[in-house]
Amino acid sequence: MSNHPQTIQIFLPSGDPQGIRVAEITTRIVRVVEVPRRLMGAFLAMPESDQVGVYFLFGEDEASGREQAYIGQTGLLRQRLSTHNTSKDFWSRAVVAVSLTQNLTNTHAIYLEWCSIQQAQEAGRYQLHNGTAGGRPHTPAPMEADCREIHDTLRTLLATLGYPIFEPLRKPPQSAAVQELRYYCRGPDTEGIAEYTTEGLVVLTGSTGRLETVASFPERSRLMREDLLRQGVISIRGTQIRFETDHLFRSPSAASTVLLGRPSNGWDHWKDAAGRSLDTVERQMAQAEAAGRGVEARQA
Repeated sequence: MSNHPQTIQIFLPSGDPQGIRVAEITTRIVRVVEVPRRLMGAFLAMPESDQVGVYFLFGEDEASGREQAYIGQTGLLRQRLSTHNTSKDFWSRAVVAVSLTQNLTNTHAIYLEWCSIQQAQEAGRYQLHNGTAGGRPHTPAPMEADCREIHDTLRTLLATLGYPIFEPLRKPPQSAAVQELRYYCRGPDTEGIAEYTTEGLVVLTGSTGRLETVASFPERSRLMREDLLRQGVISIRGTQIRFETDHLFRSPSAASTVLLGRPSNGWDHWKDAAGRSLDTVERQMAQAEAAGRGVEARQA
């Protein structure tokens, strides 16, 4: 996804921010419509439901809480979504992508579905109800270029609406010379490695933690460990737990507590290679820089 300033318009047909939402990038020809399952009947009455489109069904696993998705395409959205409304149970919201100029063809849709499944699998954020992406569909080069631009728009709009299905947990560095700053959580049987992102703390594959927990280990952290085990995110290796895939924690303390097997203040326990805490690097230094810029602005 290209990183540059963009203007996104979100329209609320009923005025309810939790109802149907229609989103567009003002310079693009793609529109996405987010539909709560309860309001599917209202969407099926909208003109967009008569079009060719790509759609995404979002929900979560009731046992583990893991986010789930299904990606599809159709020449007639009304018919396909009506079928899914009666035959698929897991989803609670649908996001539908159509063309403002109504020039999407079935060939466009098939390629966009393939590309979307492939990139969602690579990102690994959602458990997909689809099978594999399959073989690359034959698409003329000019049409493929159009599809790539459309997909870039979908990626931006989905993430903006709260569905970062194509976004990797760890952003690639902006240049090969720049390495992402890493943080370490160390203790008995614990060697955690993480990167701090705009979404939270990503504990990296191969990180290990202590299997044994203390009596004061929070119940919420115990349940979190159980969920991660069910999802296959962590495994048990002797006296340790091991992360088998990268995993995002919204809170640094949640991450360090799960690893250490005891209550932990992650802002203090995560440290960089120089021994500086996450709090020092990410909060105190940022505040000092902001204060310095404020002084410069007042002096200007």
